[in-house]
Amino acid sequence: MPSRALPYPLFDADNHLYETQEALTRHLPKQYAGAIQYVQVNGRTKIAIRGQISDYIPNPTFDVVARPGAMEDYFRHGNPDGKSKREIFGEPMRAIPAFREPGPRLELMDDLGIQRTLMFPTLASLIEERMRDDPDLIHVVVHALNQWLHETWSFNYKDRIFTTPVISLPIVEKAIEELDWCLERGAKTVLIRPAPVPGHRGLRSFALPEFDPFWKRVVDEGVLIGMHSSDSGYSRYANDWEGHGAEMLPFKTNAFRMLAEWRPVTDAVGSMACHGMLTRFPELKIAVIENGSSWLPPLLDQLADVRKKAPEAFGEDPVEAVKRNIHVSPFWEEDMAELSDLIGVERVLFGSDYPHPEGLADPVSYVDALGRLDEADQAKIMGGNLARLMSV
Repeated sequence: MPSRALPYPLFDADNHLYETQEALTRHLPKQYAGAIQYVQVNGRTKIAIRGQISDYIPNPTFDVVARPGAMEDYFRHGNPDGKSKREIFGEPMRAIPAFREPGPRLELMDDLGIQRTLMFPTLASLIEERMRDDPDLIHVVVHALNQWLHETWSFNYKDRIFTTPVISLPIVEKAIEELDWCLERGAKTVLIRPAPVPGHRGLRSFALPEFDPFWKRVVDEGVLIGMHSSDSGYSRYANDWEGHGAEMLPFKTNAFRMLAEWRPVTDAVGSMACHGMLTRFPELKIAVIENGSSWLPPLLDQLADVRKKAPEAFGEDPVEAVKRNIHVSPFWEEDMAELSDLIGVERVLFGSDYPHPEGLADPVSYVDALGRLDEADQAKIMGGNLARLMSV
């Protein structure tokens, strides 16, 4: 049973599944068989992308995982003793069927008091950055993953688990084709990483007009875009300062990189406003997930300042455009009432990040951060807003 009963249904904007080793390989065409491999390194299984071993996710099999909510005390009180991430994670656990399959997950959701949830993949976040010089391969691997997600989880499991397929944008026509494939199979939302898009001509913003055919299709179909925290490639910039070429390692402490942790989502949303995407598509629905909200007030201040100095660069007030189109799932330790005052309570979404260690072991406890809001507004944040966005 859930830790408490709430007088309204919960629709969690941020749950995760843990992929099996077949997730990226089962449907990979034979000519690409060597692109993704699992290899043994000193007795441990690692994932290799085109022959390059990645440590981005230390245990890519997910047979053993950190316990849900293992980092709650860290986020609540900080790290006064300077513990390592391994010490903070504590004793790991064997992955249970509910992390791998929708049936057992539905039973666990009942135990947790969650009526509906978006279900994001975990391993998917490493794909695009490690293949950025091969856009065609990105599309092939993303489609293979989406085939596995649909086959294993479906994109709409009993109108309660809405698994989010991945869309990558390097080749616009292929992105539209992938979107249509997902929608035909019941997808209600899709995952796009907050990052520049790799392509045959190099990197560029997804908010530039060349991507408008894709965004028009999204708007026409009423699709919710989930922009979940990912490897956005910003290690390239940190490496320039640190003098090496290391990949992003989210579970290894790096104070310098922590300074710019929310730079990718800041740039992503800033580009949407400055490059006119939000103005060209005012009905676009974007949910920023697992990026917190601390980046938003300074971005809005900066946009207001730029508009004051260069109003001719905008088709409308960029601050109002962001407030209209962007919905934010803040971290539980942030001030929800303050965020609601800033962008409107209708644009704040509950997300527990379950079962990741950074999330909440008891997702219902997210409501404790909403104490200054009345019950009607709490109901919107804890599920009503997301249900409205997805028309479910």
